[in-house]
Parts: sequence; C-alpha cells; structure tokens
Amino acid sequence: MPSGSLLLQGVALGVLTGGVYALLASGLTLYFGVMRVVQIAHPAFLFLAAYLTYALNTAFGLDPLLSMVVTVPLFFVLGMAIQRYLIARLRREDLGMMSVLLTFAMAILIEGLLGLVFSGSYRSVTVDYATRSLDIGVRLPNDRLIGFAVALVTLAILFAVLRFSRYGQALRATMQHRDAARLVGIDTDRTTAIGFGIGLATAAVGGAVLALITTFFPAAHYAWIARLMAIIVVGGLGSVSGAAVAALLLGVVESVVLVSLDATWAGLVFYLFLFATLIFRPQGFFGGRLAERF
Repeated sequence: MPSGSLLLQGVALGVLTGGVYALLASGLTLYFGVMRVVQIAHPAFLFLAAYLTYALNTAFGLDPLLSMVVTVPLFFVLGMAIQRYLIARLRREDLGMMSVLLTFAMAILIEGLLGLVFSGSYRSVTVDYATRSLDIGVRLPNDRLIGFAVALVTLAILFAVLRFSRYGQALRATMQHRDAARLVGIDTDRTTAIGFGIGLATAAVGGAVLALITTFFPAAHYAWIARLMAIIVVGGLGSVSGAAVAALLLGVVESVVLVSLDATWAGLVFYLFLFATLIFRPQGFFGGRLAERF
C-alpha cells in the first residue's frame, strides 16, 4: 500500500495529466458528438502537429508554444478542406461507418509520411523551462503545469465560442435540424466546415503540448485512440464540459492506480470506465440531446 504522500503526488499529477487529456479529446468531442463523424485520425493529427512543432524548433529554434501561431491556422484550414472535399462527399446515411474507414486511411497515410520524413526514431522537444518542477509539498513538473494551463485556456475559449457566439448557435441549429437551419438562412455547409476546422485546430494545440511532455514516433497515435474515445463516451458525446470532467477523473484514477499497483493496471483504467459507461449509462455523465450538450 503506497504512503499518503505518494498518493497525494499521484492525485496531483493525475489532475495535471487529466487536463491535458481533456485538451486532446476536445476535438473528438466536436467531430464525434456534434457533427457525428468518427474521426479515427485525430490522434494521428495530434502527432503530426507534434512533429511540426519539433521541426520548427529544430530548424528555426521556435519555442513549442509559439509554434502554435503557425500550426493552429494551418490545421484550421486543413480541417475545413478535409470536411468540404472528403467528409462532405460521404452519404449521410452511411456517414458513421464510412467516416471510420476514411479517417483510418488518413491516419495510416499520416503515419507513413511521418515515417518517411522523420524515420521511426523517437523524437522530443526539450526546452529549459519545461525541465524544471514546482515543489509545493508535492512535486509538479513544469511541462505538466504548462500543458494544464494551455488546456484550461483552450477549453475555456472553445466552450465560450460554442456556447455564446452566433457561430455556436448556428452550429447547434445545424445539428438539430439541418433543413430548418437552411430555411432561416444558415450556411450549413460552411458552418460544419468551420466546426471541423476548429476541431483540427485543437489538435495543433494538443500536438504542441505533447511535444513538450512526451517522446513520440510515427505510430504513437494507436495508443491514444482508445483513451480519447473513452473520455468522450464517459463524458457524454458532444459535451466539452463532460469530456473535461471525464478526462480529469480518468487522469486521477490512472495516476493513483499507477502508484498503487503498476502500469499494466493503469492502462486498463480507460477500458474499464468505457465498458462500465456503455453498460450502466450509455449517454455518459452529461447525456442529453446531442446538439445542446456543449
């Protein structure tokens, strides 16, 4: 049985890790919960952003956080293009199944291109300020603190845009009844494309954070698919706040199990919570009408 101080350390790290998980899953919340697209390639885009962050840091000495000035607009435009020219061409009645196949093919393509350009070696971005830690009775690594802060700001902006802006109203209207939204003058195609762009832009932010806190290689995305899917299902599809709560909960439980048992059991936490949610509360913590659960 671990000591009280070790458990406290585990909880503190779990909260910080959970914040990062919430950031990484936020894009999936938009795709899967709001636009009903199963975006299997989202983790691959996260690591594509991590590699771009690494490349900008290596070639130009650009700070990983400043690299988001380049990667976020790039991924936003890329997301809009993917939705307009690929996702939008899928038949609506087969959207769920076909989006899985299409986005899985995109993930394989990204993995192959990264392996071709960067090889299969592990990469990471090291900056001096991220290698230190803050000691307040428990030791908090600076890289996790930075990741948590970035996640907090990003999720707050995302929630505000989707909940209170005219665009958020247009997106909810589009998802509730596409034809009715068109009748009141909403450009539903443009609205959905922007939503996909926002989702992919969060991957650019998440990739920059991942580049700071972990090593990565081209096939690293496979380990993240189940984790991120579990978070959005446990939190409730389409709920940004639900995904945040689920991510914090799973991050803390994973960390406590890690210090109490071992890494094998910690890795099972996401699957156990996913199965329990599907059995006992399929709508998740914040279940409700799909297009209203921002």
